Amino acid sequence: MGAITRGTTNPNRLRRCDRWLAGPAAWRLRRPAASAPVVVDLGYGASPVTAVELHQRLTKVRADVEVVGIEIDPGRVAAGALLARPGLSFRLGGFELPLDGRRATVVRAFNVLRQYPEDEVAGAWQTVLERLTPDGLLVDGTCDELGRLATWAAVAVDGPVSLSLSWQLRGLEQPSVIAERLPKALIHRNVPGEPVHAYLAELDRQWARSAAHAAYGVRQRFLATAQGMRDSGWPLLDGPSRWRLGELTVAWDAVAPSSRQRGHQGP
Repeated sequence: MGAITRGTTNPNRLRRCDRWLAGPAAWRLRRPAASAPVVVDLGYGASPVTAVELHQRLTKVRADVEVVGIEIDPGRVAAGALLARPGLSFRLGGFELPLDGRRATVVRAFNVLRQYPEDEVAGAWQTVLERLTPDGLLVDGTCDELGRLATWAAVAVDGPVSLSLSWQLRGLEQPSVIAERLPKALIHRNVPGEPVHAYLAELDRQWARSAAHAAYGVRQRFLATAQGMRDSGWPLLDGPSRWRLGELTVAWDAVAPSSRQRGHQGP
């Protein structure tokens, strides 16, 4: 179920999301269960490298985690099978998640829905959510070719939870550069009057206000920017330990498309 994507990928491209899965989201993997948690790398692309890296990173969180790379292109599945090992396998399929009746704890779908029409996103989300464990999570994200800019929406079985933005801080000129990498559910909503537009605009304002901190390095400037966002009333779900990594996570209600869901829209 789905369409073959362009398949573009690179080693270490998804490191920012993987770091978040192994950090703030790791509790989902650590919870006691009758069997090992299943994590899906959905639409991993022309090379299986991101699935291999995901397995390497998540085994440090839980040694018995099972990572399944799922692709709709048979050739890509065959290429992945050459790298299969205990805890890492590859299967042919799409959003229906062919897991032999098992449910996934995490599904990471990066640079997949970006290539679909916006009106197909909700249906794809729902198809995946129906195949998650009760505390499972769909991570729908987008990043640039080298993973220097990345965004992802975290979607639980009862709806979207958060939006994470992650920047390579070195050389960052303005936070809103990340707008072109927003998830499909938000990228066309970056227009005046939409919450996500207000969020990015406020990020740029706080970045400008924090310019004096640049004398101590870009990380200190970003920390001040993030604190300014929190002080302005934006419901950030993380703190300085994540901000130091160039990562901000905000409650989904604060940035949700106004035509679908109205919630917090800034101070």
